Amino acid sequence: MTRSCVVSVGLLLLAVSTLTYGQGLLVVTDPDQVVRLPRPILIWPPDRPVVRPEPPAAYKIKQLEVNARLLDQVAQVQVSQSFTNTGSRQLEVAFLFPLPYDGAIDSMTLLVDGKEYPARLLKSDEARKLYEQIVRKNQDPALLEWMGTGLFKTSVFPVPAGETRTVSLRYSQLCRQHDGLTDFLFPLSTAKYTSHAVDEVSFRVTIESAQEIKNVYSPSHSVEIKRPDDNHATVTYKTKNEVPTEDFRLFYDVGKGKVGTRVLSYRPDEDDEGYFLLLAGPKIESKDNEHQKKTVMFVVDRSGSMTGEKIEQARGALKFVLNNLREGNLFNIVAYDSEVESFRPELQKFNEETRKAALGFVEGIYAGGSTNINAALRTALAQLQDSKRPSYVLFLTDGLPTVGETKEMQIVDNAKEANDVRARIFAFGVGYDVNSRLLDKLAREGFGQSQYVRPNEDIEDSVSRLYRRIESPVMTDVTIEFAFDEKHEELGKPVSRVYPKGSFDLFAGEQLVVVGRYKKAGPVKVTVRGSVAGEEQKLDFPAKLARHSEDETAGFIEKLWAVRRIGEILDELDLKGKNEELIEELVKLSTRHGILTPYTSFLADEDTSIRDTASNLRRADRRLSALAEPSGAGGF
Repeated sequence: MTRSCVVSVGLLLLAVSTLTYGQGLLVVTDPDQVVRLPRPILIWPPDRPVVRPEPPAAYKIKQLEVNARLLDQVAQVQVSQSFTNTGSRQLEVAFLFPLPYDGAIDSMTLLVDGKEYPARLLKSDEARKLYEQIVRKNQDPALLEWMGTGLFKTSVFPVPAGETRTVSLRYSQLCRQHDGLTDFLFPLSTAKYTSHAVDEVSFRVTIESAQEIKNVYSPSHSVEIKRPDDNHATVTYKTKNEVPTEDFRLFYDVGKGKVGTRVLSYRPDEDDEGYFLLLAGPKIESKDNEHQKKTVMFVVDRSGSMTGEKIEQARGALKFVLNNLREGNLFNIVAYDSEVESFRPELQKFNEETRKAALGFVEGIYAGGSTNINAALRTALAQLQDSKRPSYVLFLTDGLPTVGETKEMQIVDNAKEANDVRARIFAFGVGYDVNSRLLDKLAREGFGQSQYVRPNEDIEDSVSRLYRRIESPVMTDVTIEFAFDEKHEELGKPVSRVYPKGSFDLFAGEQLVVVGRYKKAGPVKVTVRGSVAGEEQKLDFPAKLARHSEDETAGFIEKLWAVRRIGEILDELDLKGKNEELIEELVKLSTRHGILTPYTSFLADEDTSIRDTASNLRRADRRLSALAEPSGAGGF
């Protein structure tokens, strides 16, 4: 199962020189220390002399409340956490929130003495300056800052001794769905960090589906499920005075009948461009005798950190793939540490002889040495020659690049340059020390996906589940086209800024998920093109792009599109360096759509009017003009 709807409220409480996880862990460190993005967050104490030890910050997590609404594949989640300063001194508190690539924080509020202070979105430097001014006045601000890909930090000051503060966040997320099964995951476990109990934990998840809901199941918690009708369900979970030991996970599946195609559009202002979301599950049967010949390249990390159970599981995953390849497929194995070693110098035809030889090679893979990711990927991709044959690279690592080329974007650029056949790269990150930012970029540029295996999860199981999916792609090299009918061809191309870009593969049970923008409203024809069992096919279906949206029902589409565009801009800045034009566009998008970036921050303070922040500031010109005001942009 891929990584989906994953949001952590592992919360770092920053108290003077004390860093505390919101659900328990107390770690002494430097408040100004840069925190890189791991999964989850690990903070290492720096070497520095302690002039005079201070008593550790005392706190208690009073309540963690999660309210989620799953509308088909879209999750809208409200997270509230209350904490009390049980110590004898005033604290400044900071929380860290890791989010997945597609996650977007909509808003933040700070609750002080029963009064709610909504957040406002400012440029980062403005927010930090204003926050420090309020701190000097000893008032109550809260600041939410972007700290890296999917990681945000919010600061609250002061928290007087004996008092309670509540921080609330709202975020939206497009969940992944496979074979009619939607997976919602909220990382909750803290036992590995602390023994501190949470006074009260509560979850409420409402599910609304256009198709009949068949099953609702939580493998992690004893939940209560209510089913008022075939298309709705409510899931609740409550516990008191307990240390959360497992992440909260919820699955629900829908009927196996013919999956329809849906185009949702949202256009709040006729004078502005609209936004659309395409969800489609083409009814294409994959017959056993139509398996398309393909190439599978396995790239496995055998560095020293893979010692023990990890390398055993990696060998098991390799054996599973080798025992499930088909006659006519091509394959090879690249094992790497400081050096790179291939099973054979070139791709091998799969047969009984090569299978046995490859299994012998797998048995000889042992862990030791450093991690040369760049050389391993270049070696693997250089062996792929046939662009007409679907090619898949299963890339597994548990660490960071430590030898050879170690710069993230250079590794990504080198892999992209070497990938002449448009091979799909599926990256597996094992454990908590992986460079998730690097793996996510490799997967995106490699037309694939990134997945993460926790230390207590089985590598072999994760790889085998993915291989079963790609073993029989229903449609490869899929492209999406939008067109007006013949009477309106003079209007030109209906849509723009469509994501994902380029072509991709569709596997059995999956949906096409495409977002984009449009200028002209009205009926359009959507064409899905791709290769099915080696033969070109196309599917046409009608859709309608709204001229004007009367309500906010589909308003989430605007944010989904903006998240992808902002991600594209950030990748461009990472790759090519600072570009003022791109930064300006990023700030405009971030401010207009309420999405945190390295250049914007939320700020909540006691001078914020709820009436003012509740006003509709969707139009870019109004938001941008507000940035020039001393108090910053109006909020949510």
